[in-house]
Amino acid sequence: MKIDLIAGARPNFVKIAAIINAIENSEHSINYRLIHTGQHYDTALSGSFFKDLELPDPDINLRAGSGSQAEQTAAIMIAYEKVLEKEKPELCLVVGDVTSSMACAITARKMQVKVAHVEAGIRSGDRNMPEELNRVLIDSIADYFFTTTPEAGEQLLKDGKNNEQVFFVGNTMIDTLLRFKPYFRKPEIWNRLNLKNKNYLVLTLHRPANVDEIKKLEQTLIKILEHSGGLPVIFPVHPRTMKILESLNLPHSQLHLLEPLSYLQFNYLVQHSKAVLTDSGGITEETTVLGIPCLTLRDNTERPETISQGTNELIGTNPGKIAPHLERLFKGNWKLGSIPEKWDGKTGDRIINVLRGLDFSFQDK
Repeated sequence: MKIDLIAGARPNFVKIAAIINAIENSEHSINYRLIHTGQHYDTALSGSFFKDLELPDPDINLRAGSGSQAEQTAAIMIAYEKVLEKEKPELCLVVGDVTSSMACAITARKMQVKVAHVEAGIRSGDRNMPEELNRVLIDSIADYFFTTTPEAGEQLLKDGKNNEQVFFVGNTMIDTLLRFKPYFRKPEIWNRLNLKNKNYLVLTLHRPANVDEIKKLEQTLIKILEHSGGLPVIFPVHPRTMKILESLNLPHSQLHLLEPLSYLQFNYLVQHSKAVLTDSGGITEETTVLGIPCLTLRDNTERPETISQGTNELIGTNPGKIAPHLERLFKGNWKLGSIPEKWDGKTGDRIINVLRGLDFSFQDK
């Protein structure tokens, strides 16, 4: 069996790492090509992840580079098509909802290569999010679907997929989290600020709804700082957000801006924090498993299980809604949460076992 594994952005690397680890430890013979699209080409965004997650060097780097979403999509599709013209795998496996996954899924399907989507069927219902469009597009053309929850599978069945295509396997991000949890390590700021367990907050923001309007971003940060109980607020800043923050005058002794951290360092901070405030979907999954209170600064989520079962709460994008939730946190009234079914570190193994039983001969739909 020959498989192309597609990765191009930070969340991809975390999910792909679980699948590669399962392949390497499998008794089955599976040949794979790790294809890095180059969507995240900065070392701080991707290079450290390969080292932290013990990923092999990519077999192929498409070097898509920067540009608008249309430019990146086109660059990835053109480059991947050339790869497939030289040698086709039996399957193209994509993970998540980033541009790389969508572009390679479309290209593979047009080149008559079957497509499997890991983390299929999740929906936020917000078509203004590029990630939502990517999810819907991938699921509309893929052949096999690996889901993180039973509810995601139900969504796929509503969309017209059949039971033979849909497999509830769990969450590859959690495979990687549990595998590397013993190796989380302190970032430099831990000793520099003399941070203590459960005595600081972690903040991440990058979505347009939170960072594109400068006044709104400023109000969000002010509200967090005003109601942070005097604790340090550690903010590893996405490059996109840093450019906007540079135009603000936010001198505050509690707010600490950092460059992006490695996977092991960032999750060390999360694991020992009082709480996390974020607009990232993946972080809400990690905080749920680590048992850390999470405040999601979004109006919707494609991961409702982190709310119904986990430690996450949907706060919204209105800065005025931050205060009461932080007050509840500091009063000790935050829910404990539980871990969703099959988020147990064995998802990669389940995926490989399923793949061994599939027929990859191509017949167009």
